Amino acid sequence: MGHNRHVLSTPKSIGKLRNPNVPRAVRLPLGGAVEPTQAVTRRSPARWLILLGALLAALTLSGIAASPAVADDGSTASGSEEYDYHFSGIVKLDDKPLEGVAITIDGGGFKETVDTDVEGRWKIGVPEKAKYTLTVDESTLPKGIIVEGDSASQEVEFGLTQTKVVNLFLGEGVRETTSFADQFVERIFNGLNFGLLLALAAIGVSLIFGTTGLTNFAHAEMVTFGAIMALVFGVILNLPLWLAILVALILSGVFGWAMDAGLWRPLRRKGLGLIPLMIVSIGLSLALRYVFQFFIGGKTYQLPGAGAAKIELFGPIKLSVIDMVSMGTSIVVLIAVAIWLTRTRIGKATRAISDNPALAAASGIDVDRVIRIVWILAAVLAGLAGILWAYFRPGVKWDMGMHILLLIFAAVILGGLGTAFGALVGAIIVGLLVEISTLWLPPDIKYVGALVVLIVILMFRPQGILGRRERLG
Repeated sequence: MGHNRHVLSTPKSIGKLRNPNVPRAVRLPLGGAVEPTQAVTRRSPARWLILLGALLAALTLSGIAASPAVADDGSTASGSEEYDYHFSGIVKLDDKPLEGVAITIDGGGFKETVDTDVEGRWKIGVPEKAKYTLTVDESTLPKGIIVEGDSASQEVEFGLTQTKVVNLFLGEGVRETTSFADQFVERIFNGLNFGLLLALAAIGVSLIFGTTGLTNFAHAEMVTFGAIMALVFGVILNLPLWLAILVALILSGVFGWAMDAGLWRPLRRKGLGLIPLMIVSIGLSLALRYVFQFFIGGKTYQLPGAGAAKIELFGPIKLSVIDMVSMGTSIVVLIAVAIWLTRTRIGKATRAISDNPALAAASGIDVDRVIRIVWILAAVLAGLAGILWAYFRPGVKWDMGMHILLLIFAAVILGGLGTAFGALVGAIIVGLLVEISTLWLPPDIKYVGALVVLIVILMFRPQGILGRRERLG
């Protein structure tokens, strides 16, 4: 076979190439040598213009691809174009831009760090319109220069637009760092606050498990429900905060009653096993979670008074009014639950059913009625925990309950399955471990320490701290 050949022709000869009798202008073999033929046509000037335009377009596109991405405001966009919301700014010292200053935006499970460019500009995209913490790595600033203010971090949030320009003021100085002892004491108080609100939800899980044997994965959505109701009545309907919280707790109790009356009691009467019931609770959890997302969307909302300034009490202890009210409310409610369990007839009946449901029923206790009351109480406690969690987090989101569900289960198992007082002890231990662990662990994995301790304790005491080996519920 002969060599394959490529044919080049001028635009004038394109139409004539279909006729094999017409001689070709130029024929190029693969080797690149030009063979003269019978006729050589004149090259058209239009062809040179087309080739020149294509070459200029290719050079322009390659230059754009090679150049760094620049945002509309002139700041370097470091991987932030996928988001609709952006923080940006310029870092200068004495009107001179500073290059290489590390800026970090952190909040809501999102964290991103960029360096300023040669013009001192920076830009970070975030996934949602919420509150974030901006931190400047002062080690990247010139020696003896710090960010003016109490710390190198500040809370930033958007206004009515999707962009926020953050002004950073620099000056000479030395940053006074908090000692390890002061940080430890501060983490203890934060851990107590977190542990107390965790105990409210954990006690509800423990009571339900003790009376029914059900491991309720939908308890996370009961936590979320309380926070969403507080958001609806406190923000959307603009009721006074105390009234919005009261209505939210009442509706949480109704929600618990409806769940037991409409789902769990009929399943119990059908004699459904514990494993199928647990699977049903997982399905219910998923269904409720996406119902919440359908109505409130994927954004994070703030309750009234969230992000209040902290008050210096004594030493390194700084708490906001919301923190103090949260801790006080949790303590009062937990004491009331303890009195209810130990002093009232319904409370004693609840403990009896947890120990032996068959014997309790044989002794004349209305088991279904007690279980219904337990569901209402557990839902109210979960709703209150959700409201306090929204202030501690801070923010209300459609899946916020799932973020602490594993810690709730850890507290129940650590304290002892089916024991309300064990759930209280376990929750406080978990809360302290989670907060204190941030002294050594990054905040993103602070829950790991509590779960590791849970595993270690259960290896030596499988029944939990206050559980009994012979206890069934």
